Amino acid sequence: MLGTYFYHEIFKKTIVGFGTLFNNIQLRRVSDTKTEVMKVPLAYGSAEKFLSRLRQSPDPTQQKVQITLPRISFELIGLQYDPSRKVAPTQSVRTEDKKSFMPVPYNLDFELNILSKNQDDALQIVEQILPFFQPSYSVSIQLIPQLNETKDVLINLDSVTYKDDYEGDLDERRTLIYTLKFTAKTFLYGPVRDITQIKKVIVDTYTSMDTVNAPRVQRYTAQPDPSTAESDDDFGFNEVFSEFTDAQKWNPQTGADEPI
Repeated sequence: MLGTYFYHEIFKKTIVGFGTLFNNIQLRRVSDTKTEVMKVPLAYGSAEKFLSRLRQSPDPTQQKVQITLPRISFELIGLQYDPSRKVAPTQSVRTEDKKSFMPVPYNLDFELNILSKNQDDALQIVEQILPFFQPSYSVSIQLIPQLNETKDVLINLDSVTYKDDYEGDLDERRTLIYTLKFTAKTFLYGPVRDITQIKKVIVDTYTSMDTVNAPRVQRYTAQPDPSTAESDDDFGFNEVFSEFTDAQKWNPQTGADEPI
């Protein structure tokens, strides 16, 4: 239970899967003589972080420059349990030799910010994103490799807001910010445990329903043949019937036959 170490990197995989959706957005600027194509930079972080970098004056002695626009930033801003997707906790996900209890549904809240100097660049980026969310987009993520468990994580677009970050004199730098908020519906798994294979079955026959005091009459034993066979091997069964006298009974405390 608690205290058993496990780490499936599910939050990390969900964050990476979300960011991957936006890592190949292009921007095109068309003029009379040429078409300029650029890939929009994507980074993890808050919009305030990049706005602070933009407002910093370059230091000529250190040859620093301000960050370039446009760019996209995103960050995880919250998570919460989702009771609407709850399933029976006693069920399990399993393979031939491993198992884990059913996952717990959690929602991850993301904020995506599009920063741009002019409106046309920002609208190009926004228009390449919005048509795919109606309002959800599904991303397949392998959450538990040990169980070969791949889930379709739904990502919902919750809202779109716009802000013109323009302060100071007319010669100050202007930054347009489109903020898109998303909810990713992921799943959290507990520890993965090994499944113990049953390789021997024993069935006792009694003379009455009182298995504590009544003597056994017969025991049936079955096990794989060969005994070293695994679940995916081609094997048979070795079956043995044993007869008992009235002077014997099974003691569940010691696990042995004892005189009556």
